[in-house]
Amino acid sequence: MRYAFPAPSIPSIPVLGSSERFPVRRIYTIGRNYADHAAETGLGSASEPVPGISLKPSDSIWVEDRELPYPPMTEQLDPEIELVVAIGRDGTNVMKADALEHVFGYAVGYDMIRRDIMRECIANEHSWDLCKSFSGASPVSELRPASDFGHPNSGNITLEINGELRQQGNLSQMIWDTADIIARLSSYCSLRSGDIIFTGTPKGPKPVERGDKLSGVIEGVGHLELEIV
Repeated sequence: MRYAFPAPSIPSIPVLGSSERFPVRRIYTIGRNYADHAAETGLGSASEPVPGISLKPSDSIWVEDRELPYPPMTEQLDPEIELVVAIGRDGTNVMKADALEHVFGYAVGYDMIRRDIMRECIANEHSWDLCKSFSGASPVSELRPASDFGHPNSGNITLEINGELRQQGNLSQMIWDTADIIARLSSYCSLRSGDIIFTGTPKGPKPVERGDKLSGVIEGVGHLELEIV
């Protein structure tokens, strides 16, 4: 096949303990998956929060370079620490009992959000795409293969900014756990090898500025350090 111009490279994530890389096909994000965060945003009640699903472009992946440029057109950039699930096996209408068989591995990720743009989108009933779609919107650590480390269903998840604790929670607090997410997503559209899923964030996200240093840890999964420049 001959293209009109050179095809763009495929974004990829390094795999822990291997020279292989995980090619990224599509990025899904799950919102309001922790009740305390849903309550603080005002986008869901603490008693009956309903997680939401959105998409990000695959080229928003940011790996290896631990300096992240502050994006344009925003004055409120919020990082949200999240467990990232990497899909390694295709599936449609996957049963929850079989869902974890489709997982390649896990990583620590930051869902970077231009929060002021998000508020404008909500107020004007527009899509949220612009608040999450920019270069560097999806920093991710190296992937831990599930075949080597298993499937985390609990464990502390924390984010520190300049050494100060900003977010703290536990994976066990997710409303939809990993198996739920895979089963639900695959009923809407087929999941494919190369898809990754940001699974939601606990309460506490706040804006960062240039010069801020981020240090995120998910127990049993890994850590991700980043500086905003």
